[in-house]
Amino acid sequence: MFEIGQSLREARLKRDLTPADVQKAIRIRDRYLQALEEERWELLPGDAYVKGFLRTYADYLGLDGSLYVEEYNSRFANPDELQLVPERFARTKTPLAGVGFLRPLLAVLVIVAIVGGIAAIAAWQLSGTPGAKQGVAPSTSAPTTHHVVTALPTEALLVASRGNCWLAIHTGSRNGALIYEGTLAQGRKLPVKLTSGPVWMTVGNPPALDVRLGGKVAPGLPTQAGNVLLTRRGIRPA
Repeated sequence: MFEIGQSLREARLKRDLTPADVQKAIRIRDRYLQALEEERWELLPGDAYVKGFLRTYADYLGLDGSLYVEEYNSRFANPDELQLVPERFARTKTPLAGVGFLRPLLAVLVIVAIVGGIAAIAAWQLSGTPGAKQGVAPSTSAPTTHHVVTALPTEALLVASRGNCWLAIHTGSRNGALIYEGTLAQGRKLPVKLTSGPVWMTVGNPPALDVRLGGKVAPGLPTQAGNVLLTRRGIRPA
């Protein structure tokens, strides 16, 4: 057992850092940093944020972030709140991967079949047009316009482009099954399958993160730590 807040403060002072210096580096507000150092957990948004902030702050100071989260869980975590890290996932850093290529392929085949059927019906109607067999040209009508159907992406790629970013990802909603929980280090990438529906994400450092859908960066992440819903169409507030 050790004093979480006191050890964080001592580590910061040994590195001659102010709360403002730390805020600029890891994008956690200095009032939250002060709450961590004073162990005033009630001033933080909830257990998920406390754990994410603790891990990011400790790692930045060169400490073992996992040790601080474990100490918090053993002494302060609220048992009535959702447990973000079930025991069987506690050390898992790789998201659960699923086979997602069959559904898009089936959708494309259905579209091709529909277009082919329409073309066949049009040809049959043209062959039955009066005068067609005598070589008389049928009446001219407006050309048929076919809209190209673009398949929605089945996977998102999370990239910590500008710094470390703590993430908690659940299927469907805050109460869904946990897919991933941990700090995505700067430069690391995390693929997330979307074939089973949207995912709920708690993002500890949004300015550091890029979410790529179909090879493009999707807009919609908040400017501060918060929750979002990630779907095959994009990001929206949760």
